[in-house]
Amino acid sequence: MKKYIFILLAATLGLSSCSPFKVRSDYAETANFSSYKTYKIRIDDLKLNDIDKDRVLNELSKQLQTRGLQSGESPDLIVNVKANHKKVTDITTSNPGGMWGWGGGFGWGIGMNRTWSSNYNEGAIIIDLIDSKTNKLVWQGIGSGISVDRPQAKQKQIPQIVAEIMANYPPGMKKK
Repeated sequence: MKKYIFILLAATLGLSSCSPFKVRSDYAETANFSSYKTYKIRIDDLKLNDIDKDRVLNELSKQLQTRGLQSGESPDLIVNVKANHKKVTDITTSNPGGMWGWGGGFGWGIGMNRTWSSNYNEGAIIIDLIDSKTNKLVWQGIGSGISVDRPQAKQKQIPQIVAEIMANYPPGMKKK
């Protein structure tokens, strides 16, 4: 019995350590990422409140500097940040099963399907890195799954998702 409880606990802890976000990235294979040394953040399309905007920009600057890039007025990379959200409806159905007796399933027994639905807003952040000399997109990272409707969750989730997006930059180099 103790062995099964331990396995269940280990499985639960393993699942809870997984990221709640969906993160992906793409890049131009011809770009020389080692030549990029400076950046400038552009927020033309960053439609967030000031608190969330600061969270995104602070974490993004921190992540870029961790990767050896410095902010500059004549940058090698233009960093364009966008945010959006969409309404999501989750539908959950459960079947508690039941006990069936005589009559080929038409006899006595219990069990009813139950269905719940919940509506919420899910946010996403898109980070584009544009080569300032060619004005071409060289890297893009997208992360979704932010709980837009829960301010306390956003406080932790925004820096976390930006860090997870930037973990894919530069391409081919996994960060710890």
